[in-house]
Amino acid sequence: MAELADALDLKSNVLSGRAGSSPAAPTMRNPDFGKSQGCCFMKLLKGNGAVNRDEIVAELFRMRDPEYARMQTKIIPTVPADSIIGVRTPALRVFAKELSGDGEIGNFLSGLPHQYFDEDQLHAFVISQEKNFDRCAAQVEAFLPFINNWATCDQLSPKAFKREPERLLPSIDRWIRSDRIYTVRFAIGMLMQHFLDDRFEVRYADMVAKVRSEEYYVHMMIAWYFATALAKQYEQILPYLEEKRLDAWVHNKAIQKSVESYRIPEERKEYLRTLRVSRK
Repeated sequence: MAELADALDLKSNVLSGRAGSSPAAPTMRNPDFGKSQGCCFMKLLKGNGAVNRDEIVAELFRMRDPEYARMQTKIIPTVPADSIIGVRTPALRVFAKELSGDGEIGNFLSGLPHQYFDEDQLHAFVISQEKNFDRCAAQVEAFLPFINNWATCDQLSPKAFKREPERLLPSIDRWIRSDRIYTVRFAIGMLMQHFLDDRFEVRYADMVAKVRSEEYYVHMMIAWYFATALAKQYEQILPYLEEKRLDAWVHNKAIQKSVESYRIPEERKEYLRTLRVSRK
């Protein structure tokens, strides 16, 4: 669920199918990762050639937090529990930043599907570090079909796209019409991130309103989009609710999230409450 990301540090800050044995897992996480040892991984591998997938997974297991893994299994139900190592988001971000400086990281990025959820998270953070738009776009295209959960989808926020968002629009138009749940969710997320402020046009909200899906994680993202849009473009977004252009569940969820938002004045919240619809 999109809003749960804040509660975890997932927002603030699995695939099966890959053959091969996993490194033995220690029982406790390394509490110092991200301070001293978190910036030494690449130094330890100097002279050993390209970083391979087994070395990366071994490092992920060294950083595991079993209690955090148990919590993640409860809030990310689409991921098999035995694929969650339990690495905390800040540590993954530090690790991804370090790996992004290695010219051979492409070996890891091309090794899809990954076995572990934490590999997918790391993959998303590495792509997000890429500054070259064309290279980043190619990496995103390759990764999207393998995303199978809301957390990884929502963590994928490439720096390159922030610099040249207009170049994203043809891809967004294609992604939003995909039959893959998290490709559609990602497309809506990109519209929400990059096209709700100065670049906003009603046609972008139309793209989201026209999405038809029975999938919970798509519905949640549509509701999240319209709740955010109401905070930023109230007058232009209000007709979508007044004219009941959205699925009833999405309609009511968008109102709920808007009413909970500190960014919307109380008088507008009162009016939004009157627009709730009955679900058949």
